[in-house]
Amino acid sequence: MIQQTKLNKAIKMGLMTWAISSVAVSAAYAQETSEAGADESYEKIAVIGSRGAPRSLSDSPVPVDVLSEEDIAGVPYTDTNDVLKTLVPSYSLERQPISDGASFIRPASLRGMPTDKTLVLVNSKRRHRSALVQIGGSGTQGPDIATIPTSALKGVEVLRDGAAAQYGSDAIAGVINFVLKDNEEGGSFSLDTGQYYEGDGTQYTVSGNLGFALGDAGFLSISAQHSDSDSTNRGEQYCEDWWCLTDESNPYLSDPSFVAGLEDANLGGENIVQPWGQPNTSGTRLFFNSGYEISDTMKFYAFGNYSKSEGDGSFYYRYPGNGTIEDLREEDGSIYNPLEKFPGGFTPRFFGDITDYSFVGGLEGEFANGMTYDFSGRYGSNEISYTLKNTINPSMGADSPTSFNPGDLVNEEMQLSADFTKYADLGGYSEVLFALGVTYMEESYELVEGDVDSYTAGIYAGADPFGFCDDGAATAAGQAVITGGSTLDCADSSDPVYTVVGVGSNGFPGYSPEYSGTYERDMFGIYGDASTDLSEELYVQGAVRYEDYSDFGSELVGKVAFRYTLNDDFNLRGSIGNGFRAPTPGQQGTTNVSTRLPDGLPVATGLFPAISPVGQALGAEALSPEKSINYTLGITGDIDDLNITLDFYQIDLEDRFYAVSTLDVSATEPTDPTADGYASDLAAYNNYLSLAAAGVEGANSIGGVNYFQNAFDTKTSGMDFVATYKMDDTIFTASLNYNSTSIESDASEYLNEEDQFDLENASPEWRGVLSAKHSFDDLTLLVRANFYGSYENAIDSSAEVIQEYDPSVFFDLEAKYQLTDNLSLAAGARNLFDEYPDKDGVLVDGGVSSDDCCGAVYWSANQVDWQGGYYYARLNYVF
Repeated sequence: MIQQTKLNKAIKMGLMTWAISSVAVSAAYAQETSEAGADESYEKIAVIGSRGAPRSLSDSPVPVDVLSEEDIAGVPYTDTNDVLKTLVPSYSLERQPISDGASFIRPASLRGMPTDKTLVLVNSKRRHRSALVQIGGSGTQGPDIATIPTSALKGVEVLRDGAAAQYGSDAIAGVINFVLKDNEEGGSFSLDTGQYYEGDGTQYTVSGNLGFALGDAGFLSISAQHSDSDSTNRGEQYCEDWWCLTDESNPYLSDPSFVAGLEDANLGGENIVQPWGQPNTSGTRLFFNSGYEISDTMKFYAFGNYSKSEGDGSFYYRYPGNGTIEDLREEDGSIYNPLEKFPGGFTPRFFGDITDYSFVGGLEGEFANGMTYDFSGRYGSNEISYTLKNTINPSMGADSPTSFNPGDLVNEEMQLSADFTKYADLGGYSEVLFALGVTYMEESYELVEGDVDSYTAGIYAGADPFGFCDDGAATAAGQAVITGGSTLDCADSSDPVYTVVGVGSNGFPGYSPEYSGTYERDMFGIYGDASTDLSEELYVQGAVRYEDYSDFGSELVGKVAFRYTLNDDFNLRGSIGNGFRAPTPGQQGTTNVSTRLPDGLPVATGLFPAISPVGQALGAEALSPEKSINYTLGITGDIDDLNITLDFYQIDLEDRFYAVSTLDVSATEPTDPTADGYASDLAAYNNYLSLAAAGVEGANSIGGVNYFQNAFDTKTSGMDFVATYKMDDTIFTASLNYNSTSIESDASEYLNEEDQFDLENASPEWRGVLSAKHSFDDLTLLVRANFYGSYENAIDSSAEVIQEYDPSVFFDLEAKYQLTDNLSLAAGARNLFDEYPDKDGVLVDGGVSSDDCCGAVYWSANQVDWQGGYYYARLNYVF
């Protein structure tokens, strides 16, 4: 049914694009035949940061980074996210090894803002979002940049400024535009392989590109990439106060069946039951880009992609007696324990299959009156199918399978746009460039129901499922099993007959019918833009945009920017504008129950939609758009062979979208008002009652709950400095970013002290990249230094224990030798000296307190990479 729906939408999209193209062809052809000799104006088509003709970086009124194909090829990463992190200091990236889908689609940020506040474009057209909603913090749902292979890229443009008035919702922090290759002949082939110093994480990537001419007036460029990466482990054996696998006094360690089960469950090497590191991943990605000049004033274009990738990683280890692996009284009075399936306990394995595809088509050109046009349509889909293995549905007892399909997530978008530009002489110093556009977009987010066993509430979701006991005494049924030899003791409150265990596939319960379904909305938008030189020294630009959403109403935003020439070498530039971001259908509808670590202890935590009965019962309010005001002021200049840009910025974000801190849930009613912690215990019990009243299956097994909310206001301030110096055969580049975020309203209603502290302090404020490239005839050497400043992380919910992290510097080294005019061989190392950030943990009262548990050595959410050194070799052939 889902595939049929997608097919119908794809057909609909194709027909709409064909219709638009046909109308535009007819209109342009009619004008072409009636008037001849139109000026060529393709260079005036919209580019990033401006709706007019392309401008040089130093002439741009806003800061833009342009990464060339050579820059991209010189970074030894498969994931395009990592390439951006390496080359753009204000772009940061996390690795979250035990975080559901975030293990495969990694959260990133630009200028301290999550990626859903950065608009992603491909060939200047909006890129569709991933189906994954990050379950914590900012709840990011942005495009999966990893689906864009580096082999398809001619370049990348990064606009580091708010641009919602020009490009629409999401462009609060900036815009990233991926420019596809447009070669009509030749191509390239590349083979890359490497491994971490630790001997794991072996990776290989095969990629290529081919260009074809379409007659005398067109091109077709096809790019492909296949990559495969093995998992890594930077953890140690599981040993905590509640369960330790290195303590010889542990009675299970002398049990042969436990040891055998431990070996069977080994997933991280050396019997490490819970590895910490990157997951196993593999993927095949295809992109095409094409264009055809129908006439001197008209061009048809189309591009799109297909990507299929998969990954698998571990969840938290379930040890015997952890609340999941418990004795259960069966119907015949005997005792069952999941250790019969998993003698050594178990570590759930999580698999994600990601399918991503898109198509964009349109016509661009110029009418006889000099007005340019761009009619376009796009369709994009991203789907994640989950599988969970090596686990159980505890409530099903012995009948539970060990493999589940908990459901799928599907995000789809369809958009139609028309953009126009026209130069007009209004009698000023120069012509005024006017830009106008209209757009219509439909988007949907679907949670597809999992298999029944993944969410069903089995008989052990409640106490005494067979009616053996009544008020501490055996019933007739209970007496019958006792007569048959059962050890049943109804007077003993700890007897397995009273044990209640969790509902659903443990680690990731499936989407039930109650929490499955589709969230949809549509949007209409219109914008206007004008730019001109008011004098030889002063260039100004202004933009206004109106968008109306079926679920949020309308927003009107604007922006003004300028560039002032101080002298022949230096320019002053700046901008001010407001922006917005409408919460996505996915952020409104996503539901999840997973294991999280409030106060460092594993707890089953449920995330529920703010508009759901559960969210409403817990006090959530319906979501609303985030709103921002952006300020930028900078200077650009050239001093002989030295080029510099320095930009200061501030982003004031109102009603910031965030997940509230985990609210405790307990099915135990507190009875002593004089006891310590009575108020918090009562609040936890009331949360349980709210879940039960809302019909949440297994509410008594959930230890925490949260939801997304427009929670508080923030101010993000920073500075970007970029310098390039050329000296003979050597190029030096330096990029430095400072970024600081502060909470500007009372957030205590939504965030505990730890989450507030981490929002302001857990990311390095200083980030820098310095590189030098020197050529010796056929040999090229590249040295790069990646700098991360100090940062802090709160360890407990009261933020009384703080860990301070020292600055880190990682060096990269690469040597490339040109074997022939077409063939080159490169070898090098990332993190040459095998540096790591500080280990997780602070000495407190003679013990170690940490933000992670269960064998983690490094803070898993650290933006500073903790995988160690990596060496590689790359063969590249260009023809």
